[in-house]
Amino acid sequence: MNPDVLAAVCFYATDIHKKALGLGKNDNSLERAGEIKGELLHIWGKQDPHVPLEGRNMIKARLDEVGTRYTWHEFNGQHAFMRDEGHRYDPELALLSWNLLLALFHRRLGYGDLNISTDGASAESRH
Repeated sequence: MNPDVLAAVCFYATDIHKKALGLGKNDNSLERAGEIKGELLHIWGKQDPHVPLEGRNMIKARLDEVGTRYTWHEFNGQHAFMRDEGHRYDPELALLSWNLLLALFHRRLGYGDLNISTDGASAESRH
């Protein structure tokens, strides 16, 4: 995978455990997990019928097996609990999840044009 990608976030990775993604419906995402160089953040809804507990366990076991750097959060929510429409939307979980995403990106990618940091140092002094 691209070594320039320092961080990525995956919200409820539908069907990755079933290899049902992609054009040929036989993706090899889990087989290629060892190629991931960046840090991952996985966010799941425990009531997600698209990725049941067994599927989440399979994905987590593979990430552990290949030594992928990741953080894993399972929330008491449904699939697509961040989509701000319909009955599945949970605004509190959505806000928490967006904050987790921002924290990872700030930590791994920096603060960009904001020129701030959690340690009080300017962006110029950190690079």
